[in-house]
Amino acid sequence: MNNKEFTSELGIRLGYTIKDTSELIRSLLSEMTKELEEGNTVAIQGFGAFEVRKRAERITVNPATKQRLLFPPKLALSYKPSNTLKEKFNQ
Repeated sequence: MNNKEFTSELGIRLGYTIKDTSELIRSLLSEMTKELEEGNTVAIQGFGAFEVRKRAERITVNPATKQRLLFPPKLALSYKPSNTLKEKFNQ
C-alpha cells in the first residue's frame, strides 16, 4: 500500500476528504518528528513506540584494503512493536 492508497482508505473510513485526510497525516507526522527531535519517545497504544537512540562509535575494517575505519557515533530512529501487534502477526 502506497501513500496515496493509504490516504484514500483512511479518508473513506473516517468520512473525510482526501485533502483533509492528507493534512491530518501531515500534522501527525510533523508532531511525531518534533517530539523525536527533542529526544522524547512517541508511543502509540496497540502499535508500538518510536525513539531516538545513540549508536556508539565503532571501528570497522575494509576487507579489500585491510584499512581500519572509525565510524563516529550517530543518532538512529528505533521502533519497538507493541505486544498486541506482535501477537497479531504470530497467529
